Amino acid sequence: MNLSNSEHWIKAEKLAFELASTAGHLWYNKTVDLLLFRKTLIDVSPTKILSFHDYGKNIIGTAVDIEDTLQIAKEILKLDIYRSRLDIGKITSEWYENKDKYTSISEFVKVSLSAFIGKEHNNFQAKDVVLYGFGRIGRIVARELIRQAGRGEQLRLKAIVTRGNSDLEITKRISLLETDSVHGNFEGVITADLNDKSITVNGNKIYMIAANNPTEIDYTKYGIDNALLIDNTGVWRDEDGLAQHLKSKGIEKVLLTAPGKGSIPNIVFGVNHEEFERDTYNIFSAASCTTNAIVPPLSIIEKVFGIEKGHIETIHSYTNDQNLLDNYHKKTRRGRSAPINMVLTETGASKAAAKVIPTLQGKLTANAVRIPTPNASLAILMLTLKKSVSVDELNKAIEDASLRGNLVNEIEYSYSTELVSSDIVGKASPAVVDSQATLASADGQNVVVYVWYDNEYGYSRQVMRLAKHIAKVRLAKNY
Repeated sequence: MNLSNSEHWIKAEKLAFELASTAGHLWYNKTVDLLLFRKTLIDVSPTKILSFHDYGKNIIGTAVDIEDTLQIAKEILKLDIYRSRLDIGKITSEWYENKDKYTSISEFVKVSLSAFIGKEHNNFQAKDVVLYGFGRIGRIVARELIRQAGRGEQLRLKAIVTRGNSDLEITKRISLLETDSVHGNFEGVITADLNDKSITVNGNKIYMIAANNPTEIDYTKYGIDNALLIDNTGVWRDEDGLAQHLKSKGIEKVLLTAPGKGSIPNIVFGVNHEEFERDTYNIFSAASCTTNAIVPPLSIIEKVFGIEKGHIETIHSYTNDQNLLDNYHKKTRRGRSAPINMVLTETGASKAAAKVIPTLQGKLTANAVRIPTPNASLAILMLTLKKSVSVDELNKAIEDASLRGNLVNEIEYSYSTELVSSDIVGKASPAVVDSQATLASADGQNVVVYVWYDNEYGYSRQVMRLAKHIAKVRLAKNY
């Protein structure tokens, strides 16, 4: 559809609204998450949906028509498909390539999704989730757990544990969940039952539990059993400390939202999550935001070209670990005022990357500069490669992985020449590769790759992906 004039644009918006409604029916009636080029269509405005269509030109080389995607979505709604994640951008591009082979779009959709029809995929049991700690990451993960709750067939947030649960503390925590200076207001309804020490968010009851010691909680008293506990505090990072959660009645698995120490598997979902048998381990780590940003592109570069050595410089937004004003801090330089200084500090990114990609052991160094922004960070990968490459060859390998490979959720490939840090806020991928900034030396062996990341939201989405994997509640997908 030509969107060059207002009449056509209004018509397209109406169709996009209908597409959003169809996606809603699929999600809430069948637990089918409808995507358009990896971008969800649930709770998305019509204009945003049209922008997703425009983005598709970068992927398949031609405009994607809203009339076609809507028709395909309606055909999917007719089918006996459940518990799936389907990308209609991919399906539509296949339709454009093969439409001459079919008598109708209905026939094509049935054939294209035949592997998903006639049975309920992933016949799994929903998993209870407990959030232990309710800081920046805890609240964003809570928002995502609620947003992705759907029919309650995957992860169900049942409790949040903090140091206190007085009426005032619960009220203040509700306020922090409702409003966020970086990520905006929560889209939903939150009510509190202070007598019951619980809150209800979009119809989901969540207990607010007070505890200072993980072992003192009996979660089964709250109707919680065999739950996945996500520890957002970072207080314990080794097996002995985190194993305290497993001594509590009702907890089956623990996921740490920080780098784990010792024998705890540090996992970057999409890269090494299949290397650890879920039934063998009870404690997992989602590593750090920086590790999740750099490992996906590093894994592609190492696999395709080989990395001889390199340095990673992280330009990272300040965090709660730093001081608002100059004051004592146990770590070097971090005591200086975060909002008015660039602060050079250490990072474990190079060692963490080598844990996930063992072939990089001893090859990387890393440092970090904390800067006066509240969110969105940048990792600069300066690498010496084993093969000589051009900028185009390097970008093509990353683009293929982000659009058609195993890292479609982990890498967003940016075509923009105007990308800046504020554009990264709210990005669902943990790594946004700035293709327009890629550099290569004359001999093609020294390269520089710029990787942006939302160190709060992008990382939290990775935590969600890993949590679903550990809980064995991931949806079947067509990409």
